[in-house]
Amino acid sequence: MISINGLGILFGGFELFSDVSFMINPRDRIGLVGKNGAGKTTLVKVIAGLQGYDSGNISMPTDITLGYLPQQMVCSNNKSVLEETTSAFSEILELEAEINYINVQLSERDDYETDDYLKLIDKLTSLNERFQILGGTSFHADIELTLIGLGFLQSEFSRPTSELSGGWRMRIELAKILLKKPNVLLLDEPTNHLDIESIQWLEDFLKDYAGAVVLISHDRAFLDNVTNRTIEISVGRAYDYKVSYSKYVELRKERREQQVATYENQQKMIEDTEKFIERFRYKSTKSVQVQSRIKQLEKIERVEIDPEDLSAMHFRFPPSPRSGQMVVEIKELTKRYDVKEIIKDIDLIVERGEKIAFVGRNGEGKTTLSRIIVGELECEGLMRIGHNVKIGYFAQNQDEIIDENKTVLETIDAVAVGDVRQRMRDILGAFLFSGEDVDKKVKVLSGGERSRLAMAKLLLEPVNLLVLDEPTNHLDMRSKDILKQALQKYDGTVLIVSHDRDFLDGLTTKIYEFKNQKIKQHLCGIYEFLAKKKLDSLKELERKAVQNNIKKTDSITDSKQQYLDKKEYEKTLRKINNQIKECEDIIAKLEAELANLNEILSNNPSDNTSLYEQYQDIQQQIASKMKRWEELQYELEITEDQK
Repeated sequence: MISINGLGILFGGFELFSDVSFMINPRDRIGLVGKNGAGKTTLVKVIAGLQGYDSGNISMPTDITLGYLPQQMVCSNNKSVLEETTSAFSEILELEAEINYINVQLSERDDYETDDYLKLIDKLTSLNERFQILGGTSFHADIELTLIGLGFLQSEFSRPTSELSGGWRMRIELAKILLKKPNVLLLDEPTNHLDIESIQWLEDFLKDYAGAVVLISHDRAFLDNVTNRTIEISVGRAYDYKVSYSKYVELRKERREQQVATYENQQKMIEDTEKFIERFRYKSTKSVQVQSRIKQLEKIERVEIDPEDLSAMHFRFPPSPRSGQMVVEIKELTKRYDVKEIIKDIDLIVERGEKIAFVGRNGEGKTTLSRIIVGELECEGLMRIGHNVKIGYFAQNQDEIIDENKTVLETIDAVAVGDVRQRMRDILGAFLFSGEDVDKKVKVLSGGERSRLAMAKLLLEPVNLLVLDEPTNHLDMRSKDILKQALQKYDGTVLIVSHDRDFLDGLTTKIYEFKNQKIKQHLCGIYEFLAKKKLDSLKELERKAVQNNIKKTDSITDSKQQYLDKKEYEKTLRKINNQIKECEDIIAKLEAELANLNEILSNNPSDNTSLYEQYQDIQQQIASKMKRWEELQYELEITEDQK
């Protein structure tokens, strides 16, 4: 569908890409990965036709459509959320206006036999056919489903987009792109502005999407759930793996180990051959063998090891001063903006050493409570910081609060005090700012570099309470892993606002869910919490949206809608029952295999390791299928209850 051949890009004297080649096929789900600065965004811009290149070529059919979502976008106007999103259907709206105009003309005429009248009828028929093909009768419902899936409440549809933050405006742009249904979606960090529920909705949408998807993301769970192919950009080259991200990591490690082993073996052979040549070069009795070995060396195809970028952050948080057992105490706390209450009468106690995650839909008060705790916002009720608590704060809006006109070094110098001033360059070096990098202006830094700079500021003095609001946005995989390891080893208290499931997994053991102005405590990890909430079920989300939020469009009558609802309900029920039966059949087959193996092992006890491994593997498969069977039974109960 799209062919990238020998692509090369130069920035000044620096070669960003060299001979990059790959294909984008229909239905591909490609994850574009690599460290910050590797050129992922540049490559997507080139494919989208927004940036040029120096060598190679990109070929694609003339009728192919592309949908591109950049990391950052300036999009502000006076339209409402619904009006702006509806603009994605400009062709449908134009058709609708033309159809209405012709209908008015026909209603005012009575020359039914004339050629002009018949031409109008033919044109109206043609327009109606095109209108139906483009989904003219259902696009209003599609818009509402998509906006609700991306986190908008129906009450916000009439809100002017000029009142929204950049993150919410980006959601509107994402909705418009998804609704246009282009042949290829090019998405650059689409999850940065989404909460967990919206990310899971987007995952399911992209899994079923009819076109190809190319996405840049540092969300490991998102990549694993969506992609079936991974293209790594590293040191100017592209490496194509036909697997999801986690499997790619394993294959990349194996591939490099094989490369190194082959390279070392070849080097040993070359060294031995050269020694032989040197030893017998001047002996006439060995001249034939020497010449043969020389020709052998000339013909050999030298094995090369792919260059590997090993640059990474290297830091750990300094030991935290000991605080009191109670770190934060909150009682009957309320925060409102004007008359709108964000959180109401909440209670919360944070104790020393806890690592807590704040999760929930955007706008439910996670960042607001974080800012109250660090003292940036006032509130009603009690909010008390414990004895000897020293707070370090990573704000979500780093782009707005860091002075863009300062250099990297000046940014650190402005807040460093005491002995730490002597280690400023060492701290910056640990966050990959070395040499001339420290003299760069903040305004030229990438999102990942700004996040690393903000993180470096946290090391300037020991703290015992870290409040981190979306710390992983813009960080590459390696940087996120290093940050996670540093937080796991940190001996202080941590409050994290994050939508990154993989980052939170194994890091936090207590979750506070923000919903409907309240918070609810969950004593578990992130995946156990999500399993309980069933947030990974698209059908459940859509059913709730349809039942609770969506007003049916005037073009569908109540009786027809009831028929469609019943048809969809029966279809869902059949699908779940079929999946349950499939599970039961597989379990029965596996149990029969297990019984057979059990009999073999009982009658012929031996040290046959492979049989025991097979036995354990079947047991694990049965356990996995039983778990899936239980999930389906639960989903069936919910579906039947909602009839």
